[in-house]
Amino acid sequence: MVAEIDKSEIIKKFRIHEKDTGSVQVQIALLTQKIRNLLLHLKEHKKDLHSKRGLLKLISKRKKLLKYLKENYPKDYQKLIEELKIKG
Repeated sequence: MVAEIDKSEIIKKFRIHEKDTGSVQVQIALLTQKIRNLLLHLKEHKKDLHSKRGLLKLISKRKKLLKYLKENYPKDYQKLIEELKIKG
């Protein structure tokens, strides 16, 4: 889904420390990129219901992670949604 180059750039941008690859911020950023790619795909292939289901699952997972981040780290949450330009 997400090209390796894009993935490594996203991880470098949103990581907390040098070896961080799985923090909540990184996970949300990667999910956001996957969601954007799927949205572009679904604009061309409107009847692709399997991809639409996958998109809804990704959105749900990102929503849960955003909720966790908002409850536990409100400053990081605010910074992240501004950088990713998503609704909170």
